[in-house]
Formats: sequence, C-alpha cells, structure tokens
Amino acid sequence: MAYTTIDLPTDYFNTVTYTGNASGQTITGVGHQPDWIWVKQTGDAGYDHSLHNSVSGLLKQLISNKNDAEITNTDTVTSANSDGFVLGADTAGPNANSNNQDTKNYVAWNWKSGGASTSTNNDGSTASQVTVNSTSGFSIVSYTGTGSATSIGHGLGAKPDLIISKIRSTTGDWNVYNNSFAAQERIKLNSGGAKNTNTSIFASLPSATVVNVGNGGDINTSSGTHLFFCFKSVKGFSRFGSYFGNGNADGTFVYCGFKPAFTMIKRVTDATEGWIMQDNKTGPRNPIDNFLGANSNAATSTTTNAHIDYVSNGFKLRHNDTRGNTSGKEYIYWAFAENPFVTSTGIPATAR
Repeated sequence: MAYTTIDLPTDYFNTVTYTGNASGQTITGVGHQPDWIWVKQTGDAGYDHSLHNSVSGLLKQLISNKNDAEITNTDTVTSANSDGFVLGADTAGPNANSNNQDTKNYVAWNWKSGGASTSTNNDGSTASQVTVNSTSGFSIVSYTGTGSATSIGHGLGAKPDLIISKIRSTTGDWNVYNNSFAAQERIKLNSGGAKNTNTSIFASLPSATVVNVGNGGDINTSSGTHLFFCFKSVKGFSRFGSYFGNGNADGTFVYCGFKPAFTMIKRVTDATEGWIMQDNKTGPRNPIDNFLGANSNAATSTTTNAHIDYVSNGFKLRHNDTRGNTSGKEYIYWAFAENPFVTSTGIPATAR
C-alpha cells in the first residue's frame, strides 16, 4: 500500500499571502477551489479573523475571535475559482471585518472539501446537509438545531479527529472537539481558556457516522442554523492530536509523517493561553517565530518564545514558553502538510 494518497497537498490545503488594494482583486496560487477560506490581516491590531465557507455561501462571514452570528459582507470574499478566490472592493473603509484594505498585508488559509453542493445525510437522528472530500478527510456540515440532545451525520466515514462547531443564526461560542479529549470535553476557539466538561455541547464521543450533541444553545438551538467543520487524519497530509511539553528550550518533537505547511497549537490544561497559528508562507524559514492567534484580533507577533521548526516528518518546538511547551502540560495540535514524508511512489520528501 502507498504511504499516502496525496502527493500534492496543495490540491487540498494551501496558504497564500497578498496585499489589499481596496478596489477588488482575484487571489490566485491556491492550487484548488477552496470551500473554507480563513483570512487574517497580519500587520495591524484590531482586524478580526474572517472565515468563509461554500456551504453558507462565501459572502457569509464568521469571526473566530468573536461569538458573533454569521453576517453577509460584500467587502470580503465574494466567490471562488479553480485557483483561488475573489475579493470585494472594500468600499466601507477601514474596519475590522475587511479583507482587502489598501496596502494592508493578509494571509489566507484554504481548504478544499466537496464543493458548494451538499447532499442530505440521514445517519443521525437529525438530518444534515454535508459536503465532504473523502480523500482529504474534510467535511462541512450544516444542520438545524432541535433544542434537545440528538446526533448529526458528518459524512467522513470514520470517527472525526477534530470537530469545530459554530452557530450561524445567532451569537454563540465556537466549540472544539479534539481526538485526545474524553467524552463531553470541549475547548473554545474564540477563547484562551482551558478545556472543560460540558454535557450540553458534545453529549458523548463522536462515532464513524455521527456527532452526538447536547441541548446547548451554542451547538443545538431549536430552529437555529449550525455548522460543523470535521476532519480526520489522513496519512501524509493531515494529523490531529496532542503532546506534552518538556519545559526545555530544546523542545518537544511531534511526529506528523510529513513536513508541515501549517500548524495550530493550544494549551488545554490549567491555564489561559491563546491559540498559536503558524505556516510556511508567513514563516518561510526555520525557526518560525511569528504567529497569529485564532482567538485574537492582534497583528502578527514575532518572538523567540514561539520558535518552531518544520522538519521532514513533523515539527520541533524550540522554546519553553507556556503557550507551547510547559513541562508536563498537555497541548493539542492540528497540522497540514507541505510534503508527505514519503510520496505514493516511495520518494522521500526533503527537509526545509
């Protein structure tokens, strides 16, 4: 059997950077038609994260650092094409929800699922609308809440390693399940807080077919519209898990089976620490020492306290900061590949 089914990860995930022009522009170089586009202005504080998906419609916007409801914003992403996406004219002037301010620098992380067309999934007690890419292990799920505990089909065909939940129709927190969590544990994407147990959010562990939800308003408001972004690990392309810090500047090594293009790290035990987002485009050389936070509208932070090396088969922490490497503390991570460690033809990938 081949080591990986994905020799070119940019077919399914890629990071691009661009400079705004305030008059509308097409962003190319993504390498696929994205179904989930996550944009952040990098140079100035006060600019929110801007998240768009093909199931809601790309004109709809969610903000990872806030609990706001979904809004329509024509100043941001307006459409997608086979190699990227199109931005609006940004005539509103400087504002936190802008993706195309003149001369401002941006990063956009892009994932491909199954396209804008959805199919009805009846695996759960409550029907869902799902677009899924079985090769890359990614589905986007839309459903209407019931107000009482239920199950929602996710379409992956295997137990998800990561579930990101957001209510669209009203305010509510982003809730995250990671495969290292026990039943009913969750953490918030829009918060720096530690994980906790909440029976009203994830009522029990997910299965190969469904996500089991409680009656909490964030995840199951009666007649409310909700989203899941679901991922399973794919050998040579993506990996989701946890590690424990060693408290040493020669930090923990995390095996992924590929050279990362993107990592996201969060301390989950007994401390308030923000999410750390890093990638191979805003940090093209090791050690990468700049990062953004999913729960913060701050500009890119550059510090040796976030040093990380992307190597041919994973990532190596090069610091002992509390955000990523306190001794004995648990951290979760998400990682997507630049190159698999070994291609489907058996050719090893090179280090950075």
